[in-house]
Amino acid sequence: MTLGSLGMIVLLMLAIPAFRETSEDWRKKSELSVVFQDRYGNEVGRRGIRHNDSVPLDDFPDHLIKAVLATEDRRFFEHYGIDLVGTLRAVAANARARGVVQGGSTITQQLAKNLFLTNERSFERKIKEAFLALWLEARASKKEILKTYLDRAYMGGGAFGAEAAAEYYFGKSVRDVTLAEAAMLAGLFKAPTRFAPHANLPAARGRANTVLDNLVEAGFMTEGQVFGARRNPATPVDRKDEVVPNYYLDYAFEDIKRLVAATPTLTDRVLTVRTGLDLSVQRQAELAVEQTLRQYGTEYGASQAALVLMDTDGTVRAIVGGRDYGASQFNRATEAMRQPGSSFKPIVYGTALREGLITSRSVVVDRPICLGNWCPQNYGRSFSGSTTVFSALVRSINSIPVILTQQMGRGDSRLGRQKIIQAAREMGITRPLTDSAPLPIGAAEVTLVELTNAYATFASGGRSVSAHAAVEIKNSQGDVIWRGDRDMVRRQVFTPQVAADMNAMLVGVVESGTGRRAAVEGVQVGGKTGTTNSYRDALFVGFSGQFVAGIWYGNDDYSETNRMTGGSLPAMTFSRVMTAAHQGLEPRPVFGQPERARPATAAPNSAPLPQAGISERPQVLSRRSLQVLTRIDRLLRDAQEAPTRPGPLSSAEPASTVLR
Repeated sequence: MTLGSLGMIVLLMLAIPAFRETSEDWRKKSELSVVFQDRYGNEVGRRGIRHNDSVPLDDFPDHLIKAVLATEDRRFFEHYGIDLVGTLRAVAANARARGVVQGGSTITQQLAKNLFLTNERSFERKIKEAFLALWLEARASKKEILKTYLDRAYMGGGAFGAEAAAEYYFGKSVRDVTLAEAAMLAGLFKAPTRFAPHANLPAARGRANTVLDNLVEAGFMTEGQVFGARRNPATPVDRKDEVVPNYYLDYAFEDIKRLVAATPTLTDRVLTVRTGLDLSVQRQAELAVEQTLRQYGTEYGASQAALVLMDTDGTVRAIVGGRDYGASQFNRATEAMRQPGSSFKPIVYGTALREGLITSRSVVVDRPICLGNWCPQNYGRSFSGSTTVFSALVRSINSIPVILTQQMGRGDSRLGRQKIIQAAREMGITRPLTDSAPLPIGAAEVTLVELTNAYATFASGGRSVSAHAAVEIKNSQGDVIWRGDRDMVRRQVFTPQVAADMNAMLVGVVESGTGRRAAVEGVQVGGKTGTTNSYRDALFVGFSGQFVAGIWYGNDDYSETNRMTGGSLPAMTFSRVMTAAHQGLEPRPVFGQPERARPATAAPNSAPLPQAGISERPQVLSRRSLQVLTRIDRLLRDAQEAPTRPGPLSSAEPASTVLR
């Protein structure tokens, strides 16, 4: 067997899994068209293609088709899905420009990725993409491939397809876009976040000018024909005051796609989905994150944050995936894999309680322990000897979860970790957890939404919870075809007594432990702080009798913060958002706990965020009202002088993960 034959076999083996996604109805892939409503039935946005707005390819302006082909795939009508000549030309052009001015993948390859693959950047994905492109070319005409590409590509601003993008950015049908507008649209296919005109108009115009260069270079137009578009660049509709919860809608759309894939009876592709979104709480969450970062971000060396707030049954009310959706559509609440630090410890304690190994009153010994060459250290590098399980969690001692894990495995820590991983899975953490020695103190990466989902298990009395956006789904005829309270299955993960014992300890964390700044006046809350090695991540996850919330602060590049802990900004943000969420509601005690609401107390030397601006939440806050509030906030922000740098927030919360 030659090396060439062996290489082809390897490539085929890599590509075969991708073909499992293909089927006779591949043309219906991603054909969902969803109208999203908030929890009160008000429309808040759309995702997917627009079935009733599809424009025939012959009705697309010639200059738009040429702009797309000149920038994305000049030899589209000549190749068979893969274009080596075009790839080499694009590499050379990008090298000359010292940036991406031409795409390396063909339109067919891009469509294959959009239909069948993820956005993962890997050699394996590129191999699958190439084989699927050949497969598509064998089963569809060039015009059909181009039309599907133009209809389904994501183009920023929540718009899928050229028609939706033209409507969103320019307030007109794609049939009527000018050459300048067509150039701006054609520049969005490869980088809709970076070049979205409503978010970064100078970048969008610069990209449009590059598209005009491509038109001339490809010979599709002359310089004289594009001169007018250069002199008079496109101006998009002003949408800066619109309140669109895009991070939430992105999550909701993925939620619906998963639900449709898992439910064979959901065959309709045109859906109306009532979600759990509470626009008032969503806005308060966004303000809390932005104002906290603006006031304290420089002091703490933190540039990003994420937040999830859900009901105790898993219905998501608010999501903040980052501080600016226009700058980055990456959803840090649902996609970012980060170490949870000590906020993972309740899962370990809950598992030990379920195994009958301990009670909250059990006495354990805080002592040195080593697994191989790894020896976890406590904050301050000291050990306190005999202590109660309750105190160990409240004080966030590192050695105890590791000791309990070893005891759950009857001396074998690996067996103990398997029990913890199984419990985490039952609590809603579906992504694989790395089975390593530091797992019990939060070394395995998780998403914030799944970690928050796990805490909801405690808040709901030990019953499993599956975080979800959809409350009710209707088909194109208006018939209810799915309801969360009727169709979601929940199982008992922990006994009510185990949940009550865990909740007592987590309430103790807020009342007397590392999470004191998370206290909410008049509302009983519990939760846990988390701080990772070198202060790269800071989290607080907790709950009341009604809601569960998770907050993360850090940096996208995993750089260290300035000693920020979960007991500082995350706990403070939790308090602020929970205060907003409970406005107008009668607080309920945490499950299994006696009702003992008391005024919130701040830790010494704390600098809590001002609570001004959190008003009584109306039953329904209209979109117009939110737009007015947004405009007022922007005017106040512009008029505000730079805030005085606050003094550091003291905290005794340990940096708990993988301490050396």
